Amino acid sequence: QVQLVESGGGLVQPGGSLRLSCAASGFAFSSYAMSWWRQAPGKEREVVAAISSAGGSVTNKDSVKGRFTISRDNAKNTVYLQMNSLKPDDTAVYYCRAARLNYGDYWGQGTQVTVSA
Repeated sequence: QVQLVESGGGLVQPGGSLRLSCAASGFAFSSYAMSWWRQAPGKEREVVAAISSAGGSVTNKDSVKGRFTISRDNAKNTVYLQMNSLKPDDTAVYYCRAARLNYGDYWGQGTQVTVSA
């Protein structure tokens, strides 16, 4: 059974940090590219950061460059999103996604991140 379980969300003040984790099981994690997405109320889901299967290629949404870092540990079947200098505009439900060409994709259930004073 495929599972992606996000954790680490919560309420944080502007300028603060959070580290999101996404634990994967039930599929060949190391063969999948991983990404973090977010969806704010009333807005479409958007990709925040992505990392290749081996971790050698990383892309980030412009608005989070220099603040967010995606990483993965294939030995632990886990992908992370370190978020620093958080802003109220970062408030959203954050999702992790696993994708592999010709194999489809999987989504987690999401974790809420709220940035507010």
